[in-house]
Amino acid sequence: MDKMSAGWINGLIGVVIFAGSLPATRLAVKDFDPVFLTGARATIAALLALMLLLALQQRRPGVSTVLSLVVVALGVVVGFPLLTAMALQNMTSAHSLVFIGLLPLCTAVFGALRGKDYPKPAFWLFSLLGSAFVAGYAAWGGIQASLKGDMLMLASIVVCGLGYAEGARLSRKLGGWQVICWALVVALPVMLPITLLTMPASFEPITVAGWAGLAYVSVFSMLIGFVFWYRGLAMGGIAGVSQLQLLQPFFGLGLAALFLHEPVSWAMLAVALGAVLCVAGAKKFAA
Repeated sequence: MDKMSAGWINGLIGVVIFAGSLPATRLAVKDFDPVFLTGARATIAALLALMLLLALQQRRPGVSTVLSLVVVALGVVVGFPLLTAMALQNMTSAHSLVFIGLLPLCTAVFGALRGKDYPKPAFWLFSLLGSAFVAGYAAWGGIQASLKGDMLMLASIVVCGLGYAEGARLSRKLGGWQVICWALVVALPVMLPITLLTMPASFEPITVAGWAGLAYVSVFSMLIGFVFWYRGLAMGGIAGVSQLQLLQPFFGLGLAALFLHEPVSWAMLAVALGAVLCVAGAKKFAA
């Protein structure tokens, strides 16, 4: 298997794992405060990452690398989890998933700016078209539209795109799993106190679903998914592999309908289908 194909396969595995993030977050915010949830998921993942780094005796990154890791942490450890958790208090996970269709374009733009990853002009046409499906759906209103929720989701996409692109750039030097592990460790001195300060007075009211949501976003969304995702971006190219995120709403909508019993409209499916077609076009012109 060539490097490019391996990159796309790793990226797809990451996308499938990430597809459960918003439905799991929706489950968790029913029982947990968004700030506590953000701190707890990062703290749990950081402790696991620290054990992994120590067990495999990884060398500590240099000062210049730490600054880039701070950018990664602000984007994917703090920004995206917190903003999406707040957004999901005002919308269903099914509605929020459609916004993920904007993430590939955002990641590709930051990839060009930070990683010097410049795809062909036709790539941008397909990427913009895929994003237009999503933006049009959001403007049309979708279901149970919330301006506050929509704005929070849009902000989360911007910071996440930056975190993805910066992490992919670092992965070429540190390795995919090392980047997310070090980013989590960098954020731990801040996230641990936040977790302790916002901890619920009692965990007795927390449901099994709430605990399951927290477990998923802590272990899979915050750690395991990034191992595959950053490796895929580094091997297959930031711009090209990032377009796989256009498939994420398909997986996520199915999970939201299956586990949360949320309605999935024909408009959502149409948007997701249009996004999938754009992935095929973007992949052809990514390199």
